[in-house]
Amino acid sequence: MRNRTRTTVCAAVLTALLAAAGPPFAGAAGREDRAAATGERASGAAQEPAREAAGEPGIPPLTDGLGRVLTLRGWNVEDKAHRGDAALSAVTERHFRDLAAHGFGFARILVFWDDLEPQRGRYSETYLRKIERVLGWARKHRVRVVIDAHQDVFGPAFGHRGVPEWATRTDGLPFTPRPGDWFSEYFEPAVQRAFTHLYEDEDLRRAQAAMWRVLAARFADHPAVLGYDLINEPMGELRPGEDLPAAARRIEAEQLTPMYRRLARAVRGVDRDAWLFVEPTPIVGEGVPTGLGRVDDPKVVYAPHFYDTAMEAGADYDPAAGWIEAYEKAVVEYPKRHRVPVVVGEWGPLNNALPHMGLFYRDALASLNRYASGWAGYVWCYGGGYCALDAEGRFRTNKGATAAPYAPAVAGAVRAEAHGPETYRVTYTARPGVTELSLPPSPRGWRVAVEGPARPSRAEVPAGERAARVTVRAVPGATVTVRVGPR
Repeated sequence: MRNRTRTTVCAAVLTALLAAAGPPFAGAAGREDRAAATGERASGAAQEPAREAAGEPGIPPLTDGLGRVLTLRGWNVEDKAHRGDAALSAVTERHFRDLAAHGFGFARILVFWDDLEPQRGRYSETYLRKIERVLGWARKHRVRVVIDAHQDVFGPAFGHRGVPEWATRTDGLPFTPRPGDWFSEYFEPAVQRAFTHLYEDEDLRRAQAAMWRVLAARFADHPAVLGYDLINEPMGELRPGEDLPAAARRIEAEQLTPMYRRLARAVRGVDRDAWLFVEPTPIVGEGVPTGLGRVDDPKVVYAPHFYDTAMEAGADYDPAAGWIEAYEKAVVEYPKRHRVPVVVGEWGPLNNALPHMGLFYRDALASLNRYASGWAGYVWCYGGGYCALDAEGRFRTNKGATAAPYAPAVAGAVRAEAHGPETYRVTYTARPGVTELSLPPSPRGWRVAVEGPARPSRAEVPAGERAARVTVRAVPGATVTVRVGPR
């Protein structure tokens, strides 16, 4: 959802926005080894003890078509600035080459409905080819992709991207742009009413499902595509007197859950194998458990975002505030209840050079490793703001902490895992197949040690400027421990 200069709604503004809510709405109510065909990730930071993480009990892992346990480490890749004939022109092969060079093997690629279907029923073949070109770069560099149907503040009718203008209905309610605090525009009456129409109007429901059938049919067999994120950070309409947490849970239960079920059916008509990523409202970031219900599909991923209101507004990380602990407690409820994996679709602060941000990255990564099958940082670009890299392609302050050794794919049942900036350990009961390790660039190189009847493709990796991939083959049924550390 992020814009490079995002600010966030403070409590006082929220109170005023709630009071200004409009009147209630009155309208109508195949790919068996595709994921295995790509893969790699990560890179180091200051030495710290490895942190144990055998996985949150009750949350299943993400797997590929071969049954291997997947771990996704990567970044969002986007072009919000260009549209029409220039759409996706800011995304180049360099993005994927550099992701792979740093050891990352996952990208959440933003696409926009307003570019795909600028006129109702007329889908842009040019835009589909542009997406295909981007996916070709991802495949070339062994990067798995989730295609994200992105929206910010609904879409271009309100000066942003996402849902086309022809699918935007406001019932004449007011909209006041707030350039200095764009996220607060979600609370404008016209924007909230537009979400209600999208969820409730039958013709718009059909149009959204048809859009997803077009995307999924086009890319169902693409070897880079792991799954589809059905809508970015959905919001909705608050009722008069309703507080934000209660509104979020109602919207999730009564509108988002039926929407995800409709879209899942639409995708499954053309793609039986992709993972389907479903998001709660962004309010989960405040430590509010989601009200989403079950989406009856065997390959659903819960995909919340991980942003702190105070840090988004410019504050430094305050470990005493307990935000990470509150978020983690709230976010694990849904995947435990419905037995689905978790992949965090966006995370990372804007002001990453503040004094306590190094501690934030340490604590955040430790938390993510406890319950998530993966994450995509925001955002893989070159420059300032949220960008991971500077103009020369070097990690900006503290962003390099996201790059560390890990296993993108484990051929077996994981029994224990320990993550550290320069160390990694996994113990698993082996099954047929190949375990993959991703080792980021290191000035010292890496040593790979194996305990049990298994053999790594190499025991040492020399120092270098690009990530290395090491594979491990083990005797099925054996218990194997793989350790990675500096040479």
